Amino acid sequence: MKSAWIDLRGTAAELATAIIEESTHIGVETVVLDDPELAAKVPPNVQKAAVVTGETPTTLIDRLVDVVDILIADHSIAEKFEGIRPDLRSGVLIKVLDEQSLDLACRIANEAELTLVEFRQDPSKIPLEILLAAADKAKGSIVTVVTDVEDAATTIGVLERGSDAVLLAPKRVGDATELVQVTRGEAASLEMEELEIVQLTHLGLGDRVCVDTCSHLRPNEGILVGSYSTGLVLVSSETHPLPYMPTRPFRVNAAALSSYTLTPGNRTQYLSELHCGSEILAVSTDGSVRTVVVGRIKMESRPMLRIEARTRSGQLVDMVGQDDWHVRALGPGGSVHNFTELRPGDVILGHTMTDQRHVGYAIREFLHEQ
Repeated sequence: MKSAWIDLRGTAAELATAIIEESTHIGVETVVLDDPELAAKVPPNVQKAAVVTGETPTTLIDRLVDVVDILIADHSIAEKFEGIRPDLRSGVLIKVLDEQSLDLACRIANEAELTLVEFRQDPSKIPLEILLAAADKAKGSIVTVVTDVEDAATTIGVLERGSDAVLLAPKRVGDATELVQVTRGEAASLEMEELEIVQLTHLGLGDRVCVDTCSHLRPNEGILVGSYSTGLVLVSSETHPLPYMPTRPFRVNAAALSSYTLTPGNRTQYLSELHCGSEILAVSTDGSVRTVVVGRIKMESRPMLRIEARTRSGQLVDMVGQDDWHVRALGPGGSVHNFTELRPGDVILGHTMTDQRHVGYAIREFLHEQ
């Protein structure tokens, strides 16, 4: 999980106070400010940081040093503030504008306890990639200035590592909440449960959906699908050998178009709602989760098979998928089970949820599915 930092420098007092109140309750780690009086409004569970440059008045620096937890100084003056207060954490600010300043940032990031990096507005993330690669074994933290929540989401995913934290100057109440949601990402894992097959029914023709992602899916990875929102089956990616055709490691031959699947933010969506650019969760047999982007969905009429299974506690899990050998469910230990070879008593993997769903959101009300 990454850290969310909020920049309140230059923010109107009324808006800044509201954002501090918002930040207190949602998990913002650090607030950057330039007003010592505003620091008194920041509760102890949120760190206070100040950024100083050669243009910052000495009188203001003296006041900020007394009230903040972290003092970040421009690289050109950072040495002046070493040991200025025993319990004060230190950081270095570097603005990356060209190759020379990028080289300097790489050196600083390998030495400093905390490096705050501001990149020139540029459509490329290559400078950040170079910085992260150069500081891969560094013990310090890298905080990157971002322009908006979308930029934050991209920044924390660069090189599958991203910055340790992102700093955003919110324009309104709510921006901090969205930033925290992005930095928290998805749960590291889901609890996978063993499901025992109890009945198989050949249903005849129906519309099934193949989900083609923009990612290379792994042999023990697929997506969770099901007819009921409270129980889903883990269906394999097409990474295992197939007769008559090549493997397609980006694809999951998922289920009927009316089936649910899991998406980021603990939401469900019908397969029929997915489209190019949608985000879904790829899930492994060990329960690890990652967000992948849909490249397209492919819906065609095919013979369909209903799979009914139960958890050890007796909860019913039901799904409808294509009635064909090359469509597969995943089982314990990464075992692969062709749909047409499933038999009552076989064990596959799935995931159950307690909340019912309304337009994909978890709700706590009476709702019956059958």
